[in-house]
Amino acid sequence: MKILQSHIVPPNIPSERISEYARKIFPNIPSRKGIKKAILRNEILLNGKPVETGRWVQPGNQIDWIDLELKTPKILQLKLEVVFEDEYLAVINKPAGIIVSGNQFRTVENALLYNISKSTEKDGLRKPRAVHRLDSPTSGLLLVAKTALAHLKLSQQFEAKTISKKYQAIVIGDIDEEGVLEKSIDGKRALTHFKKIKRVPSLKNKWLSLVHLFPQTGRTHQLRIHLSDFGFPILGDAMYGKEGLILKRKGLFLCAVELIFSHPKTGKRVEVKINAPQKYETLLRREERRWQKYQS
Repeated sequence: MKILQSHIVPPNIPSERISEYARKIFPNIPSRKGIKKAILRNEILLNGKPVETGRWVQPGNQIDWIDLELKTPKILQLKLEVVFEDEYLAVINKPAGIIVSGNQFRTVENALLYNISKSTEKDGLRKPRAVHRLDSPTSGLLLVAKTALAHLKLSQQFEAKTISKKYQAIVIGDIDEEGVLEKSIDGKRALTHFKKIKRVPSLKNKWLSLVHLFPQTGRTHQLRIHLSDFGFPILGDAMYGKEGLILKRKGLFLCAVELIFSHPKTGKRVEVKINAPQKYETLLRREERRWQKYQS
């Protein structure tokens, strides 16, 4: 257990519930919802013990905000590309074929401390945490928090949908120049904008389109489901693709190429970009050459 911040309730204060009082003394937990979550996770202690949100604080009480990471973090020695890093957060380029987190040892989160440093801030996390998820077969930019403040504020930005994400994909078919895909997923509204970059002819698929995708909501497998349901499955998608048109050993052609967010400490705009893997252009050129050769 690591104490991130400690406070002794001074004398002569008005009686107040701990869920309200904690908001004033722990400014790095910026919202009422964040305080309640911390209390439910037993990360806020009253006189050394977990507490309920409705308890009243008394003069002389000690209130601690703690990090409950009790185990020594597992470190996977897997090299990752670090695109951006400071004391509060990092952005890494997640490789395809590895999960972000979970019960198995081979996860991105277990490889983070092999690639990025721990924060020296008072609320620095013992083990950096991914703020969002990318599917195992999806590659690209993944936002990682190194402090408790960064994790809370970046999570709030995702919840408020103020973080801009852009993906690049190759889809089967000649999709429109641009448009909106809207269809509920698991009963929840889901919205995706798309814009075609180019198309190439393909002997096997008739057409392949290189597209930019802008998810406006964050449902599980949203981009893959939307494109498949609207008749333009992502190339290499073994789960939602068309049977007989799935490439073997080529992987999923979906990559997160851009993230724009507000820095959790300074509030300044941060824009991070990468190029999609070289295999995207290589495949498109090969498909076009084969088609032209066949035509001649």
